[in-house]
Amino acid sequence: MVQKTKRTLLKGTAAALGAATFAPHLLANQAPVRIGYAIARTGPWTGGAQVSQEPNYLLWAEQQNTAGGLDVKGVKRPIELISSDDRSDIETCVRSYEKLMGSDKVDLVLPPWGSNANFAVAPLANRFQYPFLAPTALSRRLVEMKLPYFFLLLQQPKPMTDALVEMLKANGCKSVACVYVDDLFGLENYAAFKVALQGSGIQMVEDKSYPGGVKDLSPVLRSIKDKNPDAFVGFTYPPDTILASRQAKEIGFNPKFFYASVGTAFQLYRNVMTPAGAEGVLGMGSWNSKTSPGAKAYFDAHSKKFDGKEPDRWASGATWAGLEILTNAVKAQGLDRKAIRDYVANTHHKTILGDIKFSGSENVGTPGTVGQWQNGEFEVVWPTKLATAKLNPSKPAWK
Repeated sequence: MVQKTKRTLLKGTAAALGAATFAPHLLANQAPVRIGYAIARTGPWTGGAQVSQEPNYLLWAEQQNTAGGLDVKGVKRPIELISSDDRSDIETCVRSYEKLMGSDKVDLVLPPWGSNANFAVAPLANRFQYPFLAPTALSRRLVEMKLPYFFLLLQQPKPMTDALVEMLKANGCKSVACVYVDDLFGLENYAAFKVALQGSGIQMVEDKSYPGGVKDLSPVLRSIKDKNPDAFVGFTYPPDTILASRQAKEIGFNPKFFYASVGTAFQLYRNVMTPAGAEGVLGMGSWNSKTSPGAKAYFDAHSKKFDGKEPDRWASGATWAGLEILTNAVKAQGLDRKAIRDYVANTHHKTILGDIKFSGSENVGTPGTVGQWQNGEFEVVWPTKLATAKLNPSKPAWK
């Protein structure tokens, strides 16, 4: 998928089309529902976007169309995806959504990848009145903007860092060092983490920011190693997550708790580090195939469609949950975007992740969580009421 613009109209199965004599509303006889989005297919955002979001958009459209089309208030209509490469560029992303919502006037939109892109596009979604269910945006500022058409599915910095500090404190951690990418995601999570540490008895022995696209973290990791903290916390993106892990292994830095952020829950992380090398590593994550029967069905369908490529155990689940919510909203309200917005805002949603409900833009139904690689699976280990496995409180040596 390297082309700049892409239109995808997925036809229903022969069986569904053959049933048209019994149900005249079927896919072949109805105008498509035009759904637009821009997503990174090139540039530094590609790793996250092509694991956590676009594969799920394609799987969802295929499943809906195979079932006869998207249920639009009782009428099955095919989904047509209208998409483009945002090139990991904010300006391109904004222009793409302006076109989709302003001149193309698509029926619905799906969000781009990442906090920065969503922050840029959120005001547009509100101005054009398109409901946005964003699965990869972490930003308290987005919540505080009070944009009625914008909804954030991920747990935000405060609940995520609160859960992390609770876990560390409960398991005897006394000192921590932190690195964070110098952008909206890193800055907000670092700020929330500092607040969560207050009164915890855990001392921050070092904290360093780094620029996006960093190629070498070994100097800061060596400095941290010299301070011998119980825990390392990185608010990192996928390339940085792998870089920090590899370089920590190279210099022999192996604290009891090693936590990185975006990308830790990816199959890629396990493959690059090897299952034994990933063992005990902690990170942002909220689900796996044990979370619910729906999560298992989704996990299996994703892996089958994409030749064994698994969804990640964090934002992929949020993406699918958002698509579940959108599907139900359209079924109940049709394509009236204000009615969809009101449905999303005021309904208690059942999803593969569990219950989701919104207070303003924020998902307040899903608590903050911590995941950990154990025996080749990224397990939910905190809070214990959602755990799919018990925390290993002492990371084994890198292998």
